[in-house]
Amino acid sequence: MRVVLIRHAHSQANLKGVLSGRRPNVHLSKAGIEQSKDLARRLGDFIPHEIRISPMERCLETITPWLEQKSNSKRVKPKPIFDGGLTEVDYGDWSGKKLSVLSRNKLWTVVQNTPSQMYFPKGEGILQMQSRALHAIHKSIDKKAKGPLVIVSHGDVIKSIIASALGMHLDEFQRIIIDPSSISVLDFSMEKPRVLLLNDVRAVVTDLLTGKTRNANLLGGGGGK
Repeated sequence: MRVVLIRHAHSQANLKGVLSGRRPNVHLSKAGIEQSKDLARRLGDFIPHEIRISPMERCLETITPWLEQKSNSKRVKPKPIFDGGLTEVDYGDWSGKKLSVLSRNKLWTVVQNTPSQMYFPKGEGILQMQSRALHAIHKSIDKKAKGPLVIVSHGDVIKSIIASALGMHLDEFQRIIIDPSSISVLDFSMEKPRVLLLNDVRAVVTDLLTGKTRNANLLGGGGGK
């Protein structure tokens, strides 16, 4: 099964340089609205096995243009499932503060260098976030399903999922970049997950998501189609 990981588009908090966390009423910026429309084009037309999204408003707003595009077609109309396991990190007391201010906090180096040891004041730990996100992914994977599993979530959440798929320690997850409205694709068809696409903000991915599963043993990087 392919798992499509979509980060929400550019938000009002991104525009202001604020760590919004789980604060309500954080919507897409004007740039984010345009990104969400382009995301619908890049995803194209396919039937997902399931669509699971973070409960935060910006995630639903990101996928809405694609859902509306699907509802106008004669194909299956998908219904998104809100999944709390995919929600943003609970940044606790850090929520709503400027990143420029937080970067001067003594805990900032922990976030950057040893995030597995970071517990946000009155919030959750990054390791806790990874655990719940992976649980949300694995409980939804159906290797017999024909369509991909579509996930709409947040940067740190997606980074933690990809780090696990790559066998990376969580302390290395800051080496992964996940941009707003980016698409990453994981393949869970074999014993170990594989990365098919990472942080893409340009390509139309329909063929990648509807093509045959690459379940052959790979040597030399794979033979392509």
